Amino acid sequence: QVQLVESGGGLVQPGGSLRLSCAASGSIFRMYAMAWYRQVPGKQRELVATITTGGSTTYADSVKGRFTISRDNAKNTVSLQMNNLRPEDTAVYYCNAKDSRLRGYWGQGTQVTVSS
Repeated sequence: QVQLVESGGGLVQPGGSLRLSCAASGSIFRMYAMAWYRQVPGKQRELVATITTGGSTTYADSVKGRFTISRDNAKNTVSLQMNNLRPEDTAVYYCNAKDSRLRGYWGQGTQVTVSS
């Protein structure tokens, strides 16, 4: 079982950047597919970006060209670089890990607020 802790959220103006990090512990990190989700009150949790064990990535259409997901297996971390942020990116962002049996694990979330 893996434990996940997100960091890096905060308040940023439109057009600004933030970098979220997720630190994993308790298991063999490189064996997990990783993803970032986000959620606003009253809405379903939305998939933002994924990265496989091999490093292949996918993105939601709403963030393509602005967000970049990456992983460092030596440091047991996955990051989300967010550029050109928009007010509609405001949400709680969650780190997710999925093992080979498709069992999912979640972090506690980190708030991102984009506002002037």
